[in-house]
Amino acid sequence: MIVVRNCFVAKPGQASKLAAQMKEAAAAARIPRVRVLTDLTGDFNRVVMEYEVENVGEFEARMKDYATNQAMREKMKGYTDLYVTGSREILQIA
Repeated sequence: MIVVRNCFVAKPGQASKLAAQMKEAAAAARIPRVRVLTDLTGDFNRVVMEYEVENVGEFEARMKDYATNQAMREKMKGYTDLYVTGSREILQIA
């Protein structure tokens, strides 16, 4: 099992909007086992979208789907205006 975390530091005042947009996009893309998290400690305005996949092949298939999934692309429209920086973590569950 693999955990994929897309981590963002939102612009001040935009974390809630980014988190809501991530939740809507995940629902539109039918991403199973997804969580949207916001900071309690650490970097301010941090938003994390975390989901699980069985293997790297499933992750690759999901990334290909993102490129063509119009419902998700519509929900994600403008999200890049809401954050300062972002990164992805891909972790194997031990």
